[in-house]
Amino acid sequence: MARLTQAGAELADEVGFEQVTVSAVARRFDVKVASLYSHLKNSHDLKTRIALLALEELADRGATALAGRAGKDALTAFADVYRDYAHEHPGRYTAARFRLDPEAAAASAGARHAQMMRAILRGYDLTEPDQTHAVRLLGSVFHGYVSLEAAGAFSHSAPDTEESWSRIVDALDALLRNWPAPAL
Repeated sequence: MARLTQAGAELADEVGFEQVTVSAVARRFDVKVASLYSHLKNSHDLKTRIALLALEELADRGATALAGRAGKDALTAFADVYRDYAHEHPGRYTAARFRLDPEAAAASAGARHAQMMRAILRGYDLTEPDQTHAVRLLGSVFHGYVSLEAAGAFSHSAPDTEESWSRIVDALDALLRNWPAPAL
């Protein structure tokens, strides 16, 4: 099963997550599609397995990057994990956004991602519900920038995307250090 999932993940990086099917994986192994159905229910099952793999890989990278870091250093390391992963594994990055059914979501590394994000936010002294708002903000900014960058939205303009990314992370750090009080 792990070989099929890995092959599907590699295929996703090559041709796009949307193009991954059991038939495409069968062609990769030069076997008949029917032979894979003893291991997979359907293409949705394959995509779920790829999504779980991607979430696990991202969580492992995040945990490694965060070790011994706090504050802006942790924020930058975590942000870079997501961006670097999206550059290295575009199909898997897309897979990590795949909507999982509740059972698969509960078995995923999604909870680890949330725990790491909240660990970063403890360095900014945010309490609930502000932590939840901040998690949503960070996820939106990271994913939004990476998605636009992957689509080539910034390829024809200055300044350099690295400089923009660095400035965005700096701005997020400043915002988190000066989180606004709720409006009354």
